[in-house]
Amino acid sequence: MAKMFVDERILTLFKRNAHHTLTYWSVFFSFGLCIAFLGPTILDLQCQTNSTLNQITWVFFSQQFCLLIGSSVGGVFKRTLFSALAALFVSTLIISVIFAIIPLCNNVLLLAVAMAVSGLAMGIIDTIANIQLVTIYQKDSAVFLQALHFFIGFGALVSPLIADPFLSETGCGNHTGNGTETMHHFRNMLRNSPIAEHNITQSHLPHEGGEEESSVHYAFWIMALINLPVPIAVLFLMYREQLIPCCPSTTPRLLDKDELAMENQQGAEGPDVEHEHEAGGHGDIFSCCQNDNLRGLPVSFFMIHILGGMVLFMTDGIVGAYAGFVYTYGVAPPMSLPHKTAGYLASIFWAAITAGRLLSILLSYHFQPVRLLMFNLAGAIVTVLMLLIFYTSSIFLFVGTCLCGLFLSSIFPCMLAYTEDILDYRGCATTVLVTSAGMGEMVMQVLVGSIIQTKGSYSFLLCGMIIACAGFILFIGLLLFHQMHRNYLTGTAKTSAMVQEPATKESKTEQKEEKESS
Repeated sequence: MAKMFVDERILTLFKRNAHHTLTYWSVFFSFGLCIAFLGPTILDLQCQTNSTLNQITWVFFSQQFCLLIGSSVGGVFKRTLFSALAALFVSTLIISVIFAIIPLCNNVLLLAVAMAVSGLAMGIIDTIANIQLVTIYQKDSAVFLQALHFFIGFGALVSPLIADPFLSETGCGNHTGNGTETMHHFRNMLRNSPIAEHNITQSHLPHEGGEEESSVHYAFWIMALINLPVPIAVLFLMYREQLIPCCPSTTPRLLDKDELAMENQQGAEGPDVEHEHEAGGHGDIFSCCQNDNLRGLPVSFFMIHILGGMVLFMTDGIVGAYAGFVYTYGVAPPMSLPHKTAGYLASIFWAAITAGRLLSILLSYHFQPVRLLMFNLAGAIVTVLMLLIFYTSSIFLFVGTCLCGLFLSSIFPCMLAYTEDILDYRGCATTVLVTSAGMGEMVMQVLVGSIIQTKGSYSFLLCGMIIACAGFILFIGLLLFHQMHRNYLTGTAKTSAMVQEPATKESKTEQKEEKESS
């Protein structure tokens, strides 16, 4: 049955690398668990740390900033199979430990430090898993990257579902500040209709019955236990590969056969292509930026890296901001949803991302990544626009959240496969894109959180619209530089062929003269 949907060659590749692939997928489940829990629990953590929404927003920043650092330096651990798997084992174990100690963080500084450590672990996981799958499967990596990012969505779906039963119903009543009424004229302009009156001061009034005691710490302890099998799975792979230090074995280079095949191919392609190979290598971001490796390359080569990274800066920024603040938006006027009802928004968003990535595994067989990217970016813009228009409809908020998750779900793996294919797997696209995506989540969460605090809840959707449009414009620029790079490669190939043709004719003439003389 699987052969009807999956190429037999792909199945053979998967079977050959099944244990490694499944392990990388499982560590991304840990990544998903850790990335999604802050959104629905943010108001409970705000109560736990006695902080404001603006202060708790910096917890997002600390996690995303260290995720960026981890993504930047994660390539250092890919040198050997032992170092890669050891880094994954330590990182996934750290995530369980952080979940366990979050309930003990009674001020925002301690919570920010805990989130920073988890972010560092997440960044290392992100870089290593992406790089290894691209290195293993090369031009067939699109399908496996879609599956890899499906597991992020799966972990991110599980996290809010676990947290939801333990969320307090009232919170602290300290949400979006006094900026809500500032945005009323924007709503009126957009809808071109009278706006229903809302009790703007509702979020400042004390809740009846006093503050409810939070039991969200149970959710974190449950997530810590659920995550424990992941480091055990990594440890088991190390055992099977005879990489446990107590076992006598040498540490093999990661993917020796693949590297040898690439070297043989490089030798066959000649010295001109050899220089371009040197510019690549999926290492850390600092080795990618060494000047000696970048000489003689066209502008289009650099612009593909930059624009691809900027598109993901925007789109992953939307994912981080939406997952982080859709709950806050839902409980604030004009929605004013019950806290537990709004808690389902993050679950629906991550469920849609999970379903979208699962669907994209099949779609990637039939459509090129560039087509999927165009469709998804356009769909995200239309969805956010509809959310802006129907801002008073709680039903459409749930529908729009689902659609937003579906359209945003496969942008990262599609962009990764697209740019790596453009550059023929010789650039630093994986490292640059992972780093840019992490930077986008870090910056956009802080930026959107600060704007919501000062301007009101409606600015949440305005920010999403502006960011989505900017991402689409950058993607159009990427398509233009793709065409320029293709023209450059075509011209280089023709020049090489013209140089080789006279040499071949001269060689044949010499051979003919030698035969005649003999």
